[in-house]
Amino acid sequence: MNINQPPTISATILVVDDLPDNVRLLSTILTENGYQVRKALNGKRALATVQEFPPALILLDVMMPDMNGYEVCTQLKASPKTSLIPVIFLSALDDASDKVKAFDVGAVDYITKPFQGKEVLARVANQLIIQNQQRLLQEQTKQLEQFVERLQNEIQERQGVELALRLAQKKSDHLLLNILPAAIVEKLKKGEASVAERFESATVLFADIVDFTSLAARISPLELVNFLNKIFSKFDELTEKHGLEKIKTIGDAYMVAGGLPVPRADHAEAIANMALDMQNAIVNFQTDMGELFQIRIGINTGPVVAGVIGTKKFSYDLWGDTVNVASRMELQGLPGYIQVTAAIYEQLKDRYVFEERGAIAVKGKGEIITYWLKAKKDGAAVETDFCQANSTHSERRDYPNTSLF
Repeated sequence: MNINQPPTISATILVVDDLPDNVRLLSTILTENGYQVRKALNGKRALATVQEFPPALILLDVMMPDMNGYEVCTQLKASPKTSLIPVIFLSALDDASDKVKAFDVGAVDYITKPFQGKEVLARVANQLIIQNQQRLLQEQTKQLEQFVERLQNEIQERQGVELALRLAQKKSDHLLLNILPAAIVEKLKKGEASVAERFESATVLFADIVDFTSLAARISPLELVNFLNKIFSKFDELTEKHGLEKIKTIGDAYMVAGGLPVPRADHAEAIANMALDMQNAIVNFQTDMGELFQIRIGINTGPVVAGVIGTKKFSYDLWGDTVNVASRMELQGLPGYIQVTAAIYEQLKDRYVFEERGAIAVKGKGEIITYWLKAKKDGAAVETDFCQANSTHSERRDYPNTSLF
């Protein structure tokens, strides 16, 4: 992004930092790119400003006296008037736990100091585009609801009420099936308010695009979204092909599971095939500079708890140690590699080619033996193009779901 390029969406941004120099620098960067900027040098002043002049977005420093950024964000999310305002944290703290805490209190992004102007602008523009798309979706949803209401009134005046209700139900089911697994939709339709279940055996995969943050800093938000859409659409095709359940995407990370919500005996094998296909598929995509994309993949198997959270915007999610370790397998893996636990190895060693990585330290687990999944033994899947074993690059990704840590 050109640092002097006008923003895609005009908006007012509140900059909160106890250091005047930081406030001036951010204000200059944003103002020169067409944004309106309000400033606050402490948390209390920020909360007062937001109540009086709600901004479209807040850039919030973490380390501030009296009231730190986490406390400010918590109060913002607790108020109906300010809960939907996106918050991007700016901090010199670079530890994973600090980032997790930021997302846990409601932040949408996290920029590590010292920051680059282009990165700030890219992330700001990206959040504003997402916010604008959400508004458009809400407006379209309202228009659709009004249209459906008019349609139902017209049909009721005639004799096609029963047919109209069937059509409306079909549309509703289709929308739910785009959000939740079919088995969960059926439970919700039966009136089960809380849908939660323990699965004694399931397999979880996390995949993360390598160096995507640097790409996001140098291309426009629309290009960025187009890149992700093409890659994730291909991953969605593979998920359907292997009969798996896409759980969610978080930024440039992709999470999929097997063996739930409908149990199946071959979930570990299905996830392994999915991982190999993902590695083969990613090489068909190139960055803006002609470089091939790479992904890190982590897999683990074991018991999980799965269920629906939310009352309006439903989300089907997973929790448990199995999920945590699968996430760590990805985070501590290498570009171009599929790192799996010993549990996966023991289940699939007779049908797949593995290479022992050795013992690695995993948070909360100590040292564990891990393996690289490389190919199917029967030759049905071509071995993926792995990077050199001495590669040390690992772009970290932290997930907002606290169950992952």
